[in-house]
Amino acid sequence: MAAKIRLKKAGRKGQASYRVVVLDGRKPRDSKVVEDLGFYDPKTNPPAFEIDGEAALKWLKDGAKPTKAARDILSKAGVMKAFDAAQRGEEVGEIVAKDVKPTEPKKKPTPPPAEEAEAPAEPAAEEAPVEPASDEAPEEPKADDAPAEPEAEEEAPVEPASDEAPAEPEADAEKPEA
Repeated sequence: MAAKIRLKKAGRKGQASYRVVVLDGRKPRDSKVVEDLGFYDPKTNPPAFEIDGEAALKWLKDGAKPTKAARDILSKAGVMKAFDAAQRGEEVGEIVAKDVKPTEPKKKPTPPPAEEAEAPAEPAAEEAPVEPASDEAPEEPKADDAPAEPEAEEEAPVEPASDEAPAEPEADAEKPEA
């Protein structure tokens, strides 16, 4: 008989727990059990398991092959370490289970507070920054730096900066040419 150590599903829909069992490897998952080795409950935090280590070690020495899931549980129970020592010819001491730490639930990122979400967007890069008005008169351009073409439009008066969001841009504002 090709024995396998595997998990047999127990419990009800949505509340699954498993039995760690030995059964014929050619049979389906829920077929007749040769030997029951323990249980595994993944719903608890940390997942709970209880394995009869001596019986599991006996089956491993007799050639039973564990499935990946069963191997992980047997490893946590300390059975695989004892089996490896037995394979190397060392004396197998007491089978000691590893300490399994509880896992912390994954935290979802929290959305920013509503105040920040409603804050006005930064001014577009195309707009020129508005400088606060000062009491001093603007510098007159020197004759050497004078533009070759006369200006067609007058500049709009600069308003002092305020804490409130700027109003919608004026319709006659300059638009960049494409």
